[in-house]
Amino acid sequence: MKIKKFTSSAGLEILVGQDDASNAYLSLKLAEANDLWFHVAGFPGSHVVLRCADMEADKESIKEAAGLAAWFSKMRNGKNVSVHYCKAQNVSKPRKAKAGTVNIKQAKKIKATPHLPDGAAWY
Repeated sequence: MKIKKFTSSAGLEILVGQDDASNAYLSLKLAEANDLWFHVAGFPGSHVVLRCADMEADKESIKEAAGLAAWFSKMRNGKNVSVHYCKAQNVSKPRKAKAGTVNIKQAKKIKATPHLPDGAAWY
């Protein structure tokens, strides 16, 4: 799978899918119910998961994950990019839809500036 891994400034893992197959795997298999899922609103782009485990994600980690969703999308050169996010348990695949296509429930929106975290190195 083509999944990039980052660490937020608070030490939380952020995972970024790189194609339809890795987006589907990340969003529907790898993400746990309490993790947060991110995607740029209305444009093609990567699915991003902020691993939360049993804790509540801090605001800075949410902003960083949203910034990565904006960076790894068609809106990379945009400003104040609208990003949807929700708990991973609210992400599902529509019947007979192609890989990477999802439905989301109870989504929130955040405005994000596309960016990589300072000193970002993915592996």
